[in-house]
Amino acid sequence: MSTSSYRARRGLRTGAVLWRVEADPGDMRILPDGVMDLMWSEDRFLLAGADTTVMVSSSESGGVTWGLRLAPGTAYALLGVPARELTDQRFELSELIEVPGKVVDTAHGDPAAALEHLFVTLWGQAAPDRSALRRAASLDRAARAGLSVSDIADQHGLPERSLRRVCDTVFGYGPKTLASIHRFQYALHLARSGTPLGEASAMAGYVDQSHLNRDARRLAGATPGELVA
Repeated sequence: MSTSSYRARRGLRTGAVLWRVEADPGDMRILPDGVMDLMWSEDRFLLAGADTTVMVSSSESGGVTWGLRLAPGTAYALLGVPARELTDQRFELSELIEVPGKVVDTAHGDPAAALEHLFVTLWGQAAPDRSALRRAASLDRAARAGLSVSDIADQHGLPERSLRRVCDTVFGYGPKTLASIHRFQYALHLARSGTPLGEASAMAGYVDQSHLNRDARRLAGATPGELVA
């Protein structure tokens, strides 16, 4: 797998996370992280749906990709497309909506500013239901906390079937999958920060390191050691 450098900051206009990845030529492993992104890559805007397993991006020359991380529920609120229809896929944004030409022109010189401009434009057009976004954020926090499906449903006053339907719409998959992805990412964060794998797996809520190993194979197609190295 190729190497890459990653930088992130808060956008000045939106407060959303803006990120920049510069990748070397070759294949780059992209792991599920429970979020969706607007991106500018190879002179086009893209939408990255939520992933359920590793995605491999290949490039003969490498290059720079800019992205704006969408908060829980925001992709559905802005685009009106259920997240389930976007899962494990990358779309040219122009396939889903009309992208203003002025934004595209700006992106060639200042991708970060263009992504924020695009976000603000879409927000103004969609006028999202803030209560729905607050619920999506609350569901995401519950999944990050490792609550069971039944506990998440009870906490939000929803039958489990309704909870799964809501999560499919705003996240692209059910609450159990979302929780497992957040748990896996937290374990990797701990391990990459220097915590031994056995300790990281326990702190993240795994039964044991073998449990983490199985999730790594399922979500990343690799061992935790390979991902941390």
